[in-house]
Amino acid sequence: MKTYNILFLCTGNSARSVMSEALATTMSNGRFIGYSAGSHPTGKINPFAIEMIAPTGYDTSKLRSKSWDEFALPDAPKMDFIITVCDNAAGESCPYWPGNPATAHWGYEDPAAAEGSDEAKRAAFQKVFQQIATRMRTFCSLPIESLDALAIKREIAAIGNTPVAH
Repeated sequence: MKTYNILFLCTGNSARSVMSEALATTMSNGRFIGYSAGSHPTGKINPFAIEMIAPTGYDTSKLRSKSWDEFALPDAPKMDFIITVCDNAAGESCPYWPGNPATAHWGYEDPAAAEGSDEAKRAAFQKVFQQIATRMRTFCSLPIESLDALAIKREIAAIGNTPVAH
């Protein structure tokens, strides 16, 4: 079975993209390796994101907020898929990605912007985490090996256009 690399991009690389990285890796049974990066990384992972990821079994010690420039370097892993998860990153000029990966936008509200008590913030993270998990289940079920590049692009774009519960 071929393993595919998928890079999730956001502005800060502190919440949505890292939760996506973990879910892609843990939900795919080895089919996908998730990565994440940001256009303007905050330098730290949001503790509520770590709290959501920990029960998945993903090694949270390897999570770090990093620039997407790392993945444009010659020795970086070759990406098969690039998914933006925040509207800001979707509108930014991205680096050149070697290998012509399939790209799509799967937007989510920013749970790090939630205000109020820790319970309110945790609820915002839980909601977005579940939305990401729903889209990852659909993504993991795609018969990628039997689809051509155009069909793959169409399918991953459709996942991003699927409404998420608010």
